[in-house]
Amino acid sequence: MSQLQSSWEMHQQSVAYLPNADMETVAASTSLPDPAGEFDKNVPRICGVCGDRATGFHFNAMTCEGCKGFFRRSMKRKAMFTCPFNSDCKITKDNRRHCQACRLKRCVDIGMMKEFILTDEEVQRKREMILKRKEEEALKESLKPKLSEEQQKVIDILLEAHRKTYDPTYADFTKFRPPVRSNPSNRGAARSSSILAQDLSSEDSTDLFGSDAFSTFPESVEPQMFSNLVLSEENDESSSMNIDFSHLSMLPHLADLVSYSIQKVIGFAKMIPGFRNLAAEDQIALLKSSVIEVIMLRSNQSFTLEDMTWTCGSNDFKYRISDVTQAGHSMDLLEPLVKFQVGLKKLNLHEEEHVLLMAICILSPDRPGVQDTSLVESLQDRLSEILQTYIRCRHPPPGSRLLYAKMIQKLADLRSLNEEHSKQYRCLSFQPEHSMQLTPLVLEVFGNEIS
Repeated sequence: MSQLQSSWEMHQQSVAYLPNADMETVAASTSLPDPAGEFDKNVPRICGVCGDRATGFHFNAMTCEGCKGFFRRSMKRKAMFTCPFNSDCKITKDNRRHCQACRLKRCVDIGMMKEFILTDEEVQRKREMILKRKEEEALKESLKPKLSEEQQKVIDILLEAHRKTYDPTYADFTKFRPPVRSNPSNRGAARSSSILAQDLSSEDSTDLFGSDAFSTFPESVEPQMFSNLVLSEENDESSSMNIDFSHLSMLPHLADLVSYSIQKVIGFAKMIPGFRNLAAEDQIALLKSSVIEVIMLRSNQSFTLEDMTWTCGSNDFKYRISDVTQAGHSMDLLEPLVKFQVGLKKLNLHEEEHVLLMAICILSPDRPGVQDTSLVESLQDRLSEILQTYIRCRHPPPGSRLLYAKMIQKLADLRSLNEEHSKQYRCLSFQPEHSMQLTPLVLEVFGNEIS
């Protein structure tokens, strides 16, 4: 009797939580799911009464829908059947209607039990319970936040923008002036300027912030704003020849890397919905103030927790803290930077969250020099709302717990890193022998700070 009671309790629990079950069928029967691991899903299940295709456990036995209904009707009517033959008829799918007595006997023989049949009152309660559960699920689904088509479109645009401006193979790194890690014997190797540096020094660097970059700038903005920041090819060549490679030997390579990254951030920003609607001056102000922060965010994609390095392909482009110190930066910047990278990595952001965070970082209305703060703020608020909705809809717990707040805190951390970077850059740029190793674009972005 205890076994029967246990089976009945198991049945009650299973039926109450059957997903997407047909209400009439579930309420009228006491079908049980297969015992875990007892049946292979790929093996056809056979009705123990007639050999037809079984649909599951019904009244404690594996049967088809026909034999399930026959047993339930027979038990409810308390039917008494008599076999016209020898009470040993072989029941099959084709003849199961011919002898009800032997069919009922076969039902009992394989373990079907009348105790599992619900009364009319139990059937009604079961129906009400199933209906209530479906209504609760429907209400829960209706209250669940959803990304609108417009919000999803913004995410798709940002994903495409990031994928167009971030090469995970880091193939372009071979075009930079080669990394020299405190090895005087490599003095000659670093004399060849990178293709990128040559390109930048041979053209007006204002183009990166001018009409070619944004297609919205008035012609009068370009020469007046950046004419004093353009370096000639001659100066660039002489600096390459005169560098002291025993000191800050990684500066030329990392200067090219940062210059390259600035261009990619500009390309990403141009594709942020609404960014190109801003005035030219505001676009420049936002980029100059945020670009180093976005570079730090982007670099998290190559940061590895195992050895605390930025791994960008081959070992030549595996950057350690010591490499960055050889480019003129101290631990006052690098220690909090690594801490930031570790914390950001551990958030396990989705790519969608990562690109939204970068866009929010760029569109910060409190950047120095921004004129139309209300428009920038409205663009940022829109992105923030999309990010919060995405987290609620697509980021499963426990990772989603307080995730938005943690991401916003990362933006605050970036402000501190930005300030320290500016301080250390000023010290570096005041030394002509080092500033000459920087590209025109790096000098332009970091050397003419907006006050």
